[in-house]
Amino acid sequence: MDGEKEGVREVKSAARTVELLELLSGLGQAASLRVLSQRMGVPRSSLYALLQTLVQRGWVRTDATGTLYTLGIRALLTGTGYIDADTRTAQVRPHLDALSERTGETLHFARLDGADVVYLATRDSRHYLRPYSRVGRRLPAHATALGKALLAERTDAEVDALLPDALAPLTASTVTDRRVLFAELAAIRDRGYATEDGESVEDVRCLAVPLRYDRPATDALSCSIPTARHSEELERESLAALRETRSLLEQSVVTEAFTRAAT
Repeated sequence: MDGEKEGVREVKSAARTVELLELLSGLGQAASLRVLSQRMGVPRSSLYALLQTLVQRGWVRTDATGTLYTLGIRALLTGTGYIDADTRTAQVRPHLDALSERTGETLHFARLDGADVVYLATRDSRHYLRPYSRVGRRLPAHATALGKALLAERTDAEVDALLPDALAPLTASTVTDRRVLFAELAAIRDRGYATEDGESVEDVRCLAVPLRYDRPATDALSCSIPTARHSEELERESLAALRETRSLLEQSVVTEAFTRAAT
């Protein structure tokens, strides 16, 4: 962003620092000064000084050669601090535990952030399905049941404004055609839940429902089932469990809000 917004001028150094940290997070691997400079359009000399400051503060770390950079441990501490302080995540956890006991499947609680969903809580399957999504992981909303459940809570115009021009595939099954995606979102609005069939992880089918304690919903719950064990009956049971959990969770959030307001 440039210039002023709502009468407050952006601090360029702070904006550049945030952009750098977000870039390192998105890359998911170590990057050289040259790559970072090219991606950000910032002179190497300026970026080098910023990197060294962040290295000294623990926000960025470098390898033994001092030429490759990744996120530092301070970034992890800040991320866990966000989750620890988030009231919604705290409210969801006991319901997620109960849902895990009931279904035995892999469960996720995630939040929409721009064009992505960020995983805030996970419960692993007791059937030893290898966990693919972990707390703090970010995935494109259009490629996940969680994301599509939340995109469907918005109009097509709002979704179009959120999504990037090109929809990147995660697997061969990921929907990358906007028209196909919008048709699917319309169907999700009609039936009230979203599905994903190998679109973010091959050989895994996923169901997701939005949590409507906020409008439009920003959080969602999902249940993942490996295709090797999937059946229509298991999907019906899992969907019923998701819906019941959603109802209980939404009621508990409303009750807690009224209780706080009365005290």
